[in-house]
Amino acid sequence: MSTKEYAAPSNLKKTFGQRLKLDLQNHWQMYLMALPVIIYFLVFNYAPMVGIIMSFQKYNIKRGILGSQWVGFDQFTRFFNGPYFWRTLRNTLLISFYGLIFSFPLPIIFALCLNEVRSTKFKKIVQTISYLPYFISVVVVVSILYDFGKSNGIITNIAQTFGWSGGAVISSAKWFRSLYIGSNLWQHLGYNSIIFISALAAIDPTLYEAARIDGANRWQQTLHVTLPGIASTIVVLLILRLGQIMGVGYEKIILMYGPSTYETGDVIASYTYRIGVIDGDYSFSTAVNLFNSVVNLVVLWTANFISRKVNETSIW
Repeated sequence: MSTKEYAAPSNLKKTFGQRLKLDLQNHWQMYLMALPVIIYFLVFNYAPMVGIIMSFQKYNIKRGILGSQWVGFDQFTRFFNGPYFWRTLRNTLLISFYGLIFSFPLPIIFALCLNEVRSTKFKKIVQTISYLPYFISVVVVVSILYDFGKSNGIITNIAQTFGWSGGAVISSAKWFRSLYIGSNLWQHLGYNSIIFISALAAIDPTLYEAARIDGANRWQQTLHVTLPGIASTIVVLLILRLGQIMGVGYEKIILMYGPSTYETGDVIASYTYRIGVIDGDYSFSTAVNLFNSVVNLVVLWTANFISRKVNETSIW
């Protein structure tokens, strides 16, 4: 038998630039359709990353990024040694942790319950009602919380029935996280369940038929057919959720909190907003936000690595 080596296909010999040029010629319509999205991400996501340089400077708005004094890691040291580091870090992690415990599994349970409903009309009505809160503005949701949580509001009255004597719950630091997590759950429960409902619809019905033939009841079918069928979806979304563990948004926080609730409600994002937008300390706020993003990235990579090693399911 000849030992002559086979020549590689001609398309593998092409350089990256040649392959890209050929692909552009053959699929220029697709690239044209994607161009607005590419421009959007370049302008609003990648171009602003140049501002990260400010976190290593003592930024002066008159001198600009190129002319400001370089201070290295001084801004990070200032944050780590500052009086609000542990408070904001603790509040951010606790709110994210509580949100992960309640806001992540409940949409899955809700989707599983809807999947068991046999009446299509009733299922559509429940889905529509559960989706509606998602389209309510955050400002309106917080306004509802203020009305319900004031001194004579319904939430305060219910709390007083169970022994609460601290006045309006909306002004109480002890109630801040509960109100924040509870309102988030109410607003996003139905919307977050959509992807799980879609994953449930993609499960092969013959698997349920085979399980019934083997004598499996509804609970056993859920454990051995339904949950394994959506396991990959759950894992991917969990990884993405863990990648936002430090990503508690500031919009709802700053609408809800006040000086009386800073102790439990002030998170890194709201602290960054105050020192950056209100106080105008751009270098310090950029450093704090960069620290926040780096932690998110590390957690995302770690969760993805563990998932890939354990069950071979990962984002990349």
